[in-house]
Amino acid sequence: MPDAEAEAATDESIERRREEALELLAPYPSLLLAVSGGPDSVALMLLCAQWSLRSSRDIAVATVDHRLRKEARAEAEEVGRWAHDLGYAHHLLTWEEEKPLTRLQERARRARYALLAACARRIGASAIVLAHHADDQAETILFRLTRGSGVAGLSGMARVARCEEVALVRPLLDFRKEELEAICTRAGQGFFRDPSNEDESFARARLRKLAPILAAQGFGQDALLRLGARAQRADAALAHCAAETRERALRKDEASCVEFDAATLCEAPLEIVQRVLASAILRLAPAATLRLERLERASARVAAALAAGGSIRTTLADVSLEADTGRVRLRPAPPRRTGAT
Repeated sequence: MPDAEAEAATDESIERRREEALELLAPYPSLLLAVSGGPDSVALMLLCAQWSLRSSRDIAVATVDHRLRKEARAEAEEVGRWAHDLGYAHHLLTWEEEKPLTRLQERARRARYALLAACARRIGASAIVLAHHADDQAETILFRLTRGSGVAGLSGMARVARCEEVALVRPLLDFRKEELEAICTRAGQGFFRDPSNEDESFARARLRKLAPILAAQGFGQDALLRLGARAQRADAALAHCAAETRERALRKDEASCVEFDAATLCEAPLEIVQRVLASAILRLAPAATLRLERLERASARVAAALAAGGSIRTTLADVSLEADTGRVRLRPAPPRRTGAT
C-alpha cells in the first residue's frame, strides 16, 4: 500500500508540474514539437499528449536527420512511429547540404533550426517547442562563461525566443534530465542516446567531463542555474534602461536610417550605449552576425569620440556608423567591392 500511495503521489506531482510547465504553450494554437528521439524530447512528446489543452491545440512532431550517423535515419523513422502512436503527425526533415569540416555542432544546430522553422511555416505552426532542460541550461551557462560571454549570454537560454519569425518555446527548463528519463521509463516508452554527446572532440562533451570536479568546488549545476537567474534579472534591467535611453535619444527610425541625439547617448553608461547601437544595427541588418567583441570596441570608440567632442566613422555588421557632436547615424553599408573590372 505505501508503494501505491507513493506512486499516486508521484503521478500527481508529474501532472501538476506538467500543467505548470506547459502553460507556457497556451498562447499558441498550433505547435511543432522538435523530437530527436532522446529521452528529453520523447518526454516532451509524452507530456504534451497528456496536457489538459491537448484537444484544443494542433500539435505535430518534427525530427531532423542531420545525416551524420548511419543509424540516424532509422531512429528518426522510429520516432515517427512513436509520434503516430500518440496521435501526432510526424515530419522527417533532412539536412541535405555537404557537411562542414569545422564547427560541425554549431552549424548542425543552425541547420536544424532553419529546417524546423521552414517546417513550422509550411504547416502553419505558430511555435516550435524545444525540450531543453535544466541540465542543458547549466551546461549552456558554463559554456558561455568559458567563452567570456556578457550578461545576456550568462542568462542562458530564454524560455521564449524567435527563429525566422517563428516562436521558440522551452517549457522544460525547470526539469532535470533524470526526471525526464523517469517519465519515459514510467510510460514504458523507449528512447535513443546520441553517442556524439560523449564525443570529447566537441567542447560541450569535454565540459560534461569537468562537471564533477566543478561541483566538488561548489560550482555545480545549482550554482550555475543561480548565476543564470541573476544574470537574467540584470539583463532585463539593462534592457529596460537601454529601451528608455533609446526612446529619449531617437531622432529618426526608418528602414534605411536610424539616428540618435549624440548628447543623450553621451550621458548614458557604455553598456547602455552598446545596447542602443546593437538594437539599431539589428533593425537595419537583421541577418547580420553581430559579434560582442566588435560591438564592444565600436561602442567604446563612439562613446570616446562623443565625450571628446570629436567624430568617428566605422562599419559594423554591414551597417555604417557615423557619430559627431550632434548625432549618431546608422545606415546600411554599401555593398563591398568584389574587385576591379
